[in-house]
Amino acid sequence: MFGIYLKRELGRRKKAALVVALGLALGIALVITVDSVSAGMAQAQDKVLKSLYGLGTDMTVTKTRTAPTSGGSGRPNFTFDAKSGSGSSQSSDRVTTQGGQALKSALVTEVAAQKGVDSAVGALSLNVTKVDGSFTQGKAQSSGTSGGGQGGPGGGTGSTGQPRVQGGGADFDVDSYSVVGVDVAHQGLGPLSSMKITSGRTFTSAQTGAKVAVVGRSYAKEKKYKIGSTLKISGTRITVIGIATPDSGESDTDVFVPLKVAQTLGDAKNQVTTIYVKATDSQQIAAVKKEITEDISGTTVTTSADLASTVSGSLSTASGLATSVGKWLSVAVLAAAFLVAALLTSSAVSRRVREFGTLKALGWPSRNVTRQVVGESMVNGLIGGALGIALGVGAAWAVTAVSPKLTAQLGGTGGGGGTGGGPGGGGPGQQASRTTMEIALSAPVSLTTIALAVGLAVTGGLIAGAMGGWRASRMRPADALRSVS
Repeated sequence: MFGIYLKRELGRRKKAALVVALGLALGIALVITVDSVSAGMAQAQDKVLKSLYGLGTDMTVTKTRTAPTSGGSGRPNFTFDAKSGSGSSQSSDRVTTQGGQALKSALVTEVAAQKGVDSAVGALSLNVTKVDGSFTQGKAQSSGTSGGGQGGPGGGTGSTGQPRVQGGGADFDVDSYSVVGVDVAHQGLGPLSSMKITSGRTFTSAQTGAKVAVVGRSYAKEKKYKIGSTLKISGTRITVIGIATPDSGESDTDVFVPLKVAQTLGDAKNQVTTIYVKATDSQQIAAVKKEITEDISGTTVTTSADLASTVSGSLSTASGLATSVGKWLSVAVLAAAFLVAALLTSSAVSRRVREFGTLKALGWPSRNVTRQVVGESMVNGLIGGALGIALGVGAAWAVTAVSPKLTAQLGGTGGGGGTGGGPGGGGPGQQASRTTMEIALSAPVSLTTIALAVGLAVTGGLIAGAMGGWRASRMRPADALRSVS
């Protein structure tokens, strides 16, 4: 009986039911869209941070570089023999550590022993500046003499033309690239963990001192490196065994070599510039940071949350808008939809005074009248929820299909170390450098979001039904019938 009457009453008021359902649908669709876009923003930011830190890295430990000593500028210095024969080729490499001040390798073990630390791996960041080219000697030519005497101060009446040098000069090419030494025995943590080998292979655990390298895709393309190619750093020949592609964006590292090889090239025996740390519990990262900072003085611990604050650009702006404006807007629209649904239901009850009065006169108790109104509102809410889910999923799909490009500018922390765009950015004088990445935005819809939409639909129906049912239950048959003109 209840179901038959419910169906008949909804059929009689299709327009009113549709208005209530559409109002709830728009509010629910907006919530789904904003929630999905926010999830996509979070995924994009995770990609950015993973490209900097490496998969599984929770924090890095570095040390701020000290100011150059008196008389030392800290800038590269190259010395060439200008007396070399004409056209002779000359080349010089300057290998320096970049990022923060070098740390002792033993500190990696000390960090790994701290409470809450699951594992720790050291890496050494180097910058190689290569200058090669040649000098060409000029030729001196005299303009000849005139008169009979010798020129010069107090000389005779004649004069001698000044010799002139024609031709000659220097033609040098400067190439600067980054090299990172990685612990080949623990590649799952650190700078190489965010790279995917697309050609060749990666290091084996036995290649701790092997003169081999994995080259970034962009740098390999620029220099035309292939598997088996040889690159030369300070006279050391290194063979390319793999080409790697970053999981997202572009890598700031051009060449990866075993840690011991990097220490030899940079004259940094038993030293690292960055320690990558993974915590045992991701919820305790702040506590682990405090533990390391207190127990190991002079170091700077940077977490992914700290690094996230340095990410700017359209990704950061859009994320801020989705978090603040978008969520508050969705809450406001949803609240307005609930209010409109409640008011429309209450208004419909007012127009059904005669109907409910007759039902009560026939013996319907107040709870049956209330159940009737709540049932109708719940059906409206569920219809609105279904429409809202369809609209919200459609909007999220459209965002994913279009995949708008967002930019993220990284680095500029001014801190002490790390690779590429990581904490501290480049080398001396490059602490404020920034790297720009381009991320495609998606809007994934999770089961949690769908469950939230269903919950909102039920809540909207209950709110509208509660107001209408409360008003209907207070009617007395005599008053209700007397109000009919």
